[in-house]
Amino acid sequence: MAQLTIDFNMRQVKFHFYGHLVHYLAPEGQSRSHVYTLSGPTAVKHAVEVFGVPHTEVECILAKGQPVGFSYILQGGDLLEVYPSIPSEVVAPPRLRPALRFPPRFVADNHLGRLVTTLRLLGIDVLHPKQLDDAELAELATSQGRVLLSRDRRLLMRKIVVHGFCLQTRDPRQQLFDVLDRFNLHEAVAPWTRCLRCNGQLRRVAKDEIIHFLEPKTKKYYHEFHMCQECRQIYWKGSHYRPLHDFVDSILGDLSSITTSD
Repeated sequence: MAQLTIDFNMRQVKFHFYGHLVHYLAPEGQSRSHVYTLSGPTAVKHAVEVFGVPHTEVECILAKGQPVGFSYILQGGDLLEVYPSIPSEVVAPPRLRPALRFPPRFVADNHLGRLVTTLRLLGIDVLHPKQLDDAELAELATSQGRVLLSRDRRLLMRKIVVHGFCLQTRDPRQQLFDVLDRFNLHEAVAPWTRCLRCNGQLRRVAKDEIIHFLEPKTKKYYHEFHMCQECRQIYWKGSHYRPLHDFVDSILGDLSSITTSD
């Protein structure tokens, strides 16, 4: 009886990752190229995430030089090239996700409190619902068309997540600049326009409107006030203002130097 010989090479797919996507691979950064062995029909999105790369970080995929979407079914012998941005030579690739509105709105997971505060200081719309679990965070981001910010790859790999950003550092200041750069937010910065407590927008209010809420010394020494339109929190330039002002100025100075150098 003749024996059936299986060419195992025809069950293999080669992947090549570009740019910062390499940092997600294991062992970290050792190789841009990896091989995936097929055991059945497999969408390219699944294989990419098996290697540790969240689909939210991918903007273009080429199969044998041709652009494909996340639902593309891998074929034995394929060569997949995975990019964090669209290469200049690729014309009209299929969109991997719906277009993101500008300026984008965000929702951050439970571990990004300091980043959230800084983004709100700069007027960026970011929710921080600490009571939600991962499934609820993913649902909120998708239902409201928000970008999900997290350091948790598994959270960003949830199928329901459309737009997301996987932060690669624990340093809140660097996280801030990474978010601003990734989403080109430099021109969208508007300090002192958003509530630090609830993310609502601030409006200037006359002292007479809120004087019954103020402590005696605040009534005497301060005359300029803003109120959150959502939670009614009142803001004025008290003793807490100067450190925050200096911090925001330092951020704006760094942004200005980055923009000038570019």
